[in-house]
Amino acid sequence: MKQQLIAGRNPVLELLQSKQEVEKVLLSKSASGEVIKQIIQLCKDNEVYFQFVPEVKINSLSKANHQGVLAFTALIKYQEVQNIIDMVFSNGEDPLLLILENVTDIRNLGALARTALGLGVHAIIFPKKESAAVNDVAVKISAGALLKIPLCRVDNLIATIKDIKNNGIHLIGLDGTASSFIYEVNTKMPLAIVAGSEDEGISNPVIRLLDNLVKLPMNDALESYNVSVATAMALYEVKRQKI
Repeated sequence: MKQQLIAGRNPVLELLQSKQEVEKVLLSKSASGEVIKQIIQLCKDNEVYFQFVPEVKINSLSKANHQGVLAFTALIKYQEVQNIIDMVFSNGEDPLLLILENVTDIRNLGALARTALGLGVHAIIFPKKESAAVNDVAVKISAGALLKIPLCRVDNLIATIKDIKNNGIHLIGLDGTASSFIYEVNTKMPLAIVAGSEDEGISNPVIRLLDNLVKLPMNDALESYNVSVATAMALYEVKRQKI
């Protein structure tokens, strides 16, 4: 599947009315009128992420007659979290999931996907809003891993985490202030690793749902690891414990 950029009010409206999956819609802050209202309503009905941005942002992305509206079609087909969990359990395996909360840098997303694929993660889960775009650049950075590993894009991360817990899956979050190191925690079980945003880490509402909060070994001279590096180290420890 190839990602496409659709410009113009009526083309975007028709796209949203079709069955094709849409990654996101950008609307100029000055855009108004009946068609704009229809586009916004369809985005809400179809759970498509949309955002109002300055006109200069849209101009930088497209030279076409965009009329203040751009849409990005999905590069991949997203999976349902429960379907992945059911499939893994039916194969006699323990699920290993990676949950990304508000990881917005496509370089981190690409690196995370590459590591996750290499270390046996069954799916990467992230919210529709405030997440890095799964675009051509991210796929290239991932060395194609984003096209191979199941991706689950969800509306409500908190609700999704609760559903994951109800499946008997243990949740471990990465946080430099935690009291325990990851190698001190048993990971030989159905497991989900949670990594937070580049700037703020895991939010308090998510932390309250976790079974364990762990940190990684680190020299005092360093304040923190990059999220993709920290997650890679954590996934390696999970893999090591299973061998």
